[in-house]
Amino acid sequence: MGRPTTRWHMPAEWQTHEQTWMAWPSHGYTLGDTEAEADEARRTWANVARAVAAFEPVTLVVQPRDIHECREYLRNDTAHPIDIVLADLDDAWMRDIGPTFVLGPQGELGGVDWVFNGWGAQAWASWEHDARVAAQVADASGAHHLPSPIVNEGGGLHVDGRGTVLLTETVQLDPGRNPGATKADIEAEVGPLLGVDTFIWLPRGLTRDYDEFGTRGHVDIVATFTEPGRVLLHWQEDESHPDHAVCRELEQVLLAASDSAGRSLQVTRIPAPTALTDEEGPVDWSYVNHLVCNGGVVACVFDDPNDERALQVLREVYPGREIVGVDARPLFDRGGGIHCITQQEPLSA
Repeated sequence: MGRPTTRWHMPAEWQTHEQTWMAWPSHGYTLGDTEAEADEARRTWANVARAVAAFEPVTLVVQPRDIHECREYLRNDTAHPIDIVLADLDDAWMRDIGPTFVLGPQGELGGVDWVFNGWGAQAWASWEHDARVAAQVADASGAHHLPSPIVNEGGGLHVDGRGTVLLTETVQLDPGRNPGATKADIEAEVGPLLGVDTFIWLPRGLTRDYDEFGTRGHVDIVATFTEPGRVLLHWQEDESHPDHAVCRELEQVLLAASDSAGRSLQVTRIPAPTALTDEEGPVDWSYVNHLVCNGGVVACVFDDPNDERALQVLREVYPGREIVGVDARPLFDRGGGIHCITQQEPLSA
């Protein structure tokens, strides 16, 4: 099916969802080397799915061999159903391997299928199966399949639903993703698919994200819109952490920017956890990496003294929503957070 000529737009994450999509961890580094590590991964993915299903339906893409195991971890006592779609997988980061859902002028559903190549053809990544997941999920959801020729991931963008998008120069312009591409090239492709005309390019992401298993700067652990004109920014308060300088650089870029309506952005800082390092070096634990659901927010927590401070910020920027924390340390140990393993499908016609 060719791409329709419809003018698409990506709704903001806080607009009403039909459901949230996830994928079940099946093998590789996500499961780890021991049964205890595999159990930890499965329990964490299940905890996120169950937390989201308190607010809206969830559908998981699951390897056929894992369906019974998956059901055991999920249980069957959530307020909204958790359904299963069978497909082969390499990994379980649905934000990046799944479609970016958009709507047409009559409310029709589209699924943007970016080229996925393992976060810039990383040496440790495999993507034979994951490269097909976006098309499979689009088909399962009844969306128009909208293939794009550029390499991109859902974690590499955030929209305000009103014509403005946050991007990162080290992601979309990464030579491992789109060699030789210019900002103009990316904007010409992204603009019509997401319905945006204003592009705010952040120069980089958090420090840890450039290590071996990082994404090279995904925006969804750094900054996100919480309403048109307002951005929530990860804020490292400790001068000994390299992200202390990064966050201040990003804040200046955001404060100098205007959105599609011509407004200067208001920036709300959300503190980073007090934990600064793990055995691999400076952590990129982030409360920015949350999922806004129907009536709620599923947020990362880290058994950290700053958890309650951050949850209070989320209550203030998302008034009227229930804020639920899920321990995200096992996710970040594997390279991402709650937003990274979820992908919202907006309510469509």
